[in-house]
Amino acid sequence: MKRTLDSKVLERIESVPIPQVRKCAIAYSGGLDSTLGIELLRRVYRADTIIPITVDVGQGREEIELAERRSAKLQVQPLLIDARELFSREWLAKAIQANGSYWGYPVSTSMTRQLIAQAVAWKAAELGCDAVLEGSTGRGNDQYRMHNVFKMFAPQLQILVPVRDFDLTRAEELELCRQWGVPVEEIISGGDDKTLWCRSIASGAIALNQEIPDSIWMWYVPPERAEDRAEVLELTFRQGLPVALDGESLDLVALIERLNRRAGACGLGRIDIFEDGIMGLKSREIYEAPAAEVILKVKADLEGQCLSKEEREFKRLVDNRWASMVYHGEWFHPLKEELDAFVECSQKHVNGTVKVKLYKGNLEILERERSWSSLFYPEIRSIEGSGFDQRWCADAAKVRGLPFEILARRDKRRKEKL
Repeated sequence: MKRTLDSKVLERIESVPIPQVRKCAIAYSGGLDSTLGIELLRRVYRADTIIPITVDVGQGREEIELAERRSAKLQVQPLLIDARELFSREWLAKAIQANGSYWGYPVSTSMTRQLIAQAVAWKAAELGCDAVLEGSTGRGNDQYRMHNVFKMFAPQLQILVPVRDFDLTRAEELELCRQWGVPVEEIISGGDDKTLWCRSIASGAIALNQEIPDSIWMWYVPPERAEDRAEVLELTFRQGLPVALDGESLDLVALIERLNRRAGACGLGRIDIFEDGIMGLKSREIYEAPAAEVILKVKADLEGQCLSKEEREFKRLVDNRWASMVYHGEWFHPLKEELDAFVECSQKHVNGTVKVKLYKGNLEILERERSWSSLFYPEIRSIEGSGFDQRWCADAAKVRGLPFEILARRDKRRKEKL
């Protein structure tokens, strides 16, 4: 008799040593991995008490309600932790100031996974749990991000990662859900991770030349379908953070929400890149981030006007290191905190208003305010200006040219000796 997929998977699960679990918290999103995790805690780990914990980082009320409906069918009630304001104030603000981009990915899920892990670890320890479960795979990045944070804030807890530890494929997870009556289905293979800042679509599941259907987008409208008119808007920054849109003061959450809709409608925000994961394995990743694309581009331009040459050169190194550390699950590393200090200090002069035009996937800067923070002085630098006596540079050029004169002398001696 041919074995079913269920029996083969269960044989594999039974071949793995199963730790004893009494009371387990689970980082619960309502997606496939964490929903199946609840049933695995019952059937495989034999946990006495299961505590799903949902952390709201701006994924939207619809996703929160979906998680609640699925957990209700499994007869558990998740604890809801509202971390939206914390994510905006402490995490997202730092990412914007640090121009947080990892090879074109505006760091987002890499942040929220660590924020969620911290909240779950604290709550699990508070409730007297002896274990915590999360739904990462063994091929991806989140296992490292979650593990690092769990070990920092609740090192006494046993960490369960069943998808990885039982070597489950996506198809096997779905089949287990079907046979066990777990109420979950996947519209997008690989899942859909949405935050205020960036939406990750089907992470790790996109083939090399796979076409992306227009139906998956939430904000982004392909340029050929965008309206045939430009959208002009003004962004005002204070200390490296956007604080107003078209002259209206807004908190960061409201500003990003509006900009996602407006920029997305103009064909901005689609990101399709190759990503080198924590293990050095490449994947094709799809992101949707209209507001992030606009804010980070305009912010970089404003820094060009307001920071000195030396600050810009050094900050580029710091920004790259910052993004890499966050991506690799090192938000709470001491070096990351020290980089934060430099970034924050560098932003005190990044102020001003920039007018931009958005049109069918393009962003054009129309007008830059020359604020008090600006280091742009055309009356000195412009070839049309008279505020600079060019004759001052004659001797300076001779001094700067001396090293090259010395190099020429050495080359001449070398040739004479050949």
